[in-house]
Amino acid sequence: MIQVSGLVYIAIYWACLGLGAFALIDAATRRSDAYPAADRRTKNFWLALLGGGVVAQILFPPVGGGLLSILGLAGVVASIVYLVDVRRRLIEVTRGPRY
Repeated sequence: MIQVSGLVYIAIYWACLGLGAFALIDAATRRSDAYPAADRRTKNFWLALLGGGVVAQILFPPVGGGLLSILGLAGVVASIVYLVDVRRRLIEVTRGPRY
């Protein structure tokens, strides 16, 4: 039988993985020219970073403990940075000025 702490771990793991996947899919659907216009790195940079982050989350779960779980945690942090900062700026740039 799975204990409550095991269920919490599984829920956090899937939430982090879903966050990373959402960020990667969102980055892939944005226009390439919007990234430099938003004064952010290139689309390829963000796709590589977020893709590597998702792979790291799968191979080294961020909540599992161990030394290599820091790589999974770095993937979660990259996803959060993209969603909070880069995505917001991309949306502003592609919508244009609002009056």
